[in-house]
Amino acid sequence: MRGRAAVVVAGLVLVSGCSEATPSSSGSASAPATSGTTAQVRTLKLTVAGTVATGIQVPWGLAFLPDKSALVAERDSGKVVRVAGGQVSDVGVVDGVKSSSEGGLLGLAVDPGYPGRPYIYAYYSGEGANRIARITYRDGKLSDQQVILDGIPEAPIHNGGRLRFGPDGFLYAGTGDGADRPNSQDDNSLGGKILRITTDGKAAPGNPDGRVWITKGHRNVQGLAFDGSQLYASEFGQNTWDELNVITPGSNYGWPAAEGMEGLDGMTDPIAQWHTADASPSGIAFAKGYIFMAALRGQRLWAIPVANGKRIGEPQAFFTNRYGRLRTVEAAPDGSLWVTTSNTDGRGQPRAGDDRILRVTISTS
Repeated sequence: MRGRAAVVVAGLVLVSGCSEATPSSSGSASAPATSGTTAQVRTLKLTVAGTVATGIQVPWGLAFLPDKSALVAERDSGKVVRVAGGQVSDVGVVDGVKSSSEGGLLGLAVDPGYPGRPYIYAYYSGEGANRIARITYRDGKLSDQQVILDGIPEAPIHNGGRLRFGPDGFLYAGTGDGADRPNSQDDNSLGGKILRITTDGKAAPGNPDGRVWITKGHRNVQGLAFDGSQLYASEFGQNTWDELNVITPGSNYGWPAAEGMEGLDGMTDPIAQWHTADASPSGIAFAKGYIFMAALRGQRLWAIPVANGKRIGEPQAFFTNRYGRLRTVEAAPDGSLWVTTSNTDGRGQPRAGDDRILRVTISTS
């Protein structure tokens, strides 16, 4: 591992119930207990223990293999690279990728049956649509690409793109509205939805009304994470509020009628919201009782304490403005977090060695 360790410590008060998230510009903050509420003070410490890899161009999807190496998608080049022992090697190119300001090669996921089922799954923007493909990954190379789901709305912006296998063995995908707001409420569109599909691209058993999607009313979902069987999703807002949502199948999350905590009948509010300048959230991961959320415009890593599908304390910000735009965060096999920067994406300010993958360790007391 390379790089100088950086440490941020935040005092965190866990309280019952939910309240509006309080953004922090300092990288750490403390939230007081509310009157009459029993609270337990915990200290969360995140340490950047080193740099796993450098020189990756717009890293987007990141998925670990059983050997603890990782596959990483380069958004604009369409390449997949393997990161192992601090070394980066090419393993292949996903065919048909069309890059744009927010489109290209996006999410990656490894088949839960790997290597017996030697497949990875890629979400990518192509000509006229976003697609999900199943690709054989064997002997360090990609081959036999097969599109399993087509027709997800595609545009230069709002393509969604995150993939995540659930504990039920099915593949979940977050999509965007494809810059066409009505898609999010259109039951016949795959835009502005969270999808739940089999590894053949069919609607998973138990989906509402047998559809490919399980929720609608999303603007642009780029983060998915499970705490046990509970799914969480991050979502880009328009101009005012970015969101962290608890996902309940069959629910409507409000877009375009609602942005943030609107309290509209029949719509599900987020459990946390941020001004867009403080977040613009992409990837999320769950570890040690927290959802960790990478912020692009906000240039920080958020930690949100959760339990049983509820937020149980105030979000805390770490590493504000230290590493630039943060795109993806994944829980690594060793208990750390891998966090990717996104400074070479045309919207950031590249630094020497960008883009990089940081290794972040977590401790609580």
